[in-house]
Amino acid sequence: MTTLTATETLLHKGSGLQVVVGLGQSGLSVANYLTKQGYHVAVTDSQPTPALAEQLPAAIDIRQFGAIDAELLQQAARIIISPGISLDTDAVAAARRANIPVVSDIQLFCEACTVPIVAITGSNAKSTVTTLVGQMAADAGINVGVGGNIGVPALNLLANPDMQLAVLELSSFQLETVTNLGAQVATVLNMSPDHLDRHGDMLGYHQAKHRIFQGAKSVVINREDALTRPLVADNLPRLSTGIHAPDKGHYGLITDPEGQIYLARGTERLLSADKLQIKGRHNLLNAQAALALGELAGLPLDSMLNTLQQFTGLEHRCQYVATAASLDYFNDSKGTNIGSTMAAIEGLGAVYAPKDGKLLLILGGQGKGQKFGELTPFINKYVSQVLFIGEDAKQIEQHLRATKLSDEVALHQCQTLENAFATIQQVTTSSLSQVQAVLLSPACASFDQFSGYAARGEHFSQLVSQLATDI
Repeated sequence: MTTLTATETLLHKGSGLQVVVGLGQSGLSVANYLTKQGYHVAVTDSQPTPALAEQLPAAIDIRQFGAIDAELLQQAARIIISPGISLDTDAVAAARRANIPVVSDIQLFCEACTVPIVAITGSNAKSTVTTLVGQMAADAGINVGVGGNIGVPALNLLANPDMQLAVLELSSFQLETVTNLGAQVATVLNMSPDHLDRHGDMLGYHQAKHRIFQGAKSVVINREDALTRPLVADNLPRLSTGIHAPDKGHYGLITDPEGQIYLARGTERLLSADKLQIKGRHNLLNAQAALALGELAGLPLDSMLNTLQQFTGLEHRCQYVATAASLDYFNDSKGTNIGSTMAAIEGLGAVYAPKDGKLLLILGGQGKGQKFGELTPFINKYVSQVLFIGEDAKQIEQHLRATKLSDEVALHQCQTLENAFATIQQVTTSSLSQVQAVLLSPACASFDQFSGYAARGEHFSQLVSQLATDI
């Protein structure tokens, strides 16, 4: 980070009050960054005693907590808003009507960043793709910073003077106040209705997401989703991804006569899907997106393919754990609602179905009033055994039995994960068992038995490791 001279510091202090709205991790990073740059900084937050207030620099003497201070915002030369704060908040909206600039930490980052940026957004999978691209860059010997909406606030990446590439996950909330990001390569991975309470409608959500393309030098699009295509000049370098065979120079999937699926670039088969530790059609799209983004960022293909084969996914998100007694075990403990579990069943089920394989699904915990019968079509298609654990185990079974659950699906009450593992060994030892993979995707909160989904997933992984050791 550039060190300012005394004269430059005075100029910054004379440039007007910088007001940080919202004191989460990104707000704290903004407060630290602007203070070090010599700006006069104030902070306001709706919480009476924000948890991070004690970590603010001592130089920040204006701290208005308990409500977002409308009067303070009217005195600002610039407002830096945290992504969790809506632009429609009364005090913020009034400041915007007074033509006071409102930006995000991402705007500050892109103005200060001197290295290429890989910018990633989408309704789903952006954390997986961001992490994967970051790992590809690191494995290729690039000094890479990974952050934004995942892990490290973007401005904190600037503390690394040797950074050569920045890979950013960006949410629609962060993007709605960004202008001319200027990424080396940008993508919207996919689009489905989300955050409409914040953006008003699908158009508002779409417009926020597509701000990622402003000033981009190249783009990656999803051929299966027209809403990911930027309204920018056609001569901008672009690569596409999809589930079908690709055109020359683009990424897609090729299936050989024996049914083996390959990641492909044009007609070139790059890697067979069974070489990946991340499973499911959705992850084949994620792998393509990472390869396309990496290519446009200048990463070598051979190195990226090596990284892909080692990547096990994010913790607790359909994460491959191990293979024991010929069963593949997957930890999707972060699947705490029905929608997440549907995606996990469909994604993994489609992998094993061509081999006449079925899933064993572990469901249960605190059901949060959901209607678990919605899972039935997915279970009927891909699952042969369902094991119930946790507080609402019996209620979940009742929901499934009340729907058109196939007679070929066996249901087991286990209560705990330990009991579930004992049951797994009982029901999969038969030569008639079709089970090829065990999926923990509870569709429930975990607080009845664990401190959170991470503790539940870690316990599951420990039981898998113990099982693999015992065999």
